[in-house]
Amino acid sequence: MQAQTLPRRPRGRPSKSGGDYADTRGLLVRTGVEVLTEQGMGSSTLEQVLKRSGVPKGSFYHYFESKGVFVAAALDSYAAYFAAKLERHLCNQVLPPLARLQAFIADAGDGMARYQFQRGCLVGNLGQEVSSLEEPLRQRLEEIFRDWEERLATCLNAAIDAGELRPDADSGALAHAFWIGWEGAILRARLTRSSAPMNVFASLFFAALPRCTR
Repeated sequence: MQAQTLPRRPRGRPSKSGGDYADTRGLLVRTGVEVLTEQGMGSSTLEQVLKRSGVPKGSFYHYFESKGVFVAAALDSYAAYFAAKLERHLCNQVLPPLARLQAFIADAGDGMARYQFQRGCLVGNLGQEVSSLEEPLRQRLEEIFRDWEERLATCLNAAIDAGELRPDADSGALAHAFWIGWEGAILRARLTRSSAPMNVFASLFFAALPRCTR
């Protein structure tokens, strides 16, 4: 890709449209998400991001103060994207609550296969590198996991209301257990280049749910 000629960051009040500055910064963030989901933070370099995005090498610090700030921006972008995906699946009123979770799992498997199992979960990838992360980034990862747990717990509460799960089901504990196991399944799927580990975990999770007896 031909390198782009970047505009100078405007001084004073920003333009109403946001201009090319925001566009190029967004391009760097999107590319960063791609690279980080493939390789994690430790193995990713700024040169890889700049080469893939086509942004000139000397321009990175025009947009980000450091690699850490850049990774945090990429993480926030990924979190917003994933939250929207969870909202689309887990709040889908067309399906019964547990079927919504099954639809999310199926979609995740399709997404992994689409990229030949080279891209994982950015939150999970960074979590595996916790010893090298600064404290604010570690805290942000935990915040994201808790958000995912709350979203799934809401869906499981809907399953209780719908009579799919017993009234005494602990939706918070079940959601917590799901994301712990799910991240491990994603890792194993990348290792085996197969969605089989994801399907195995999903089967065990659904089998262990406290179902209503009818």
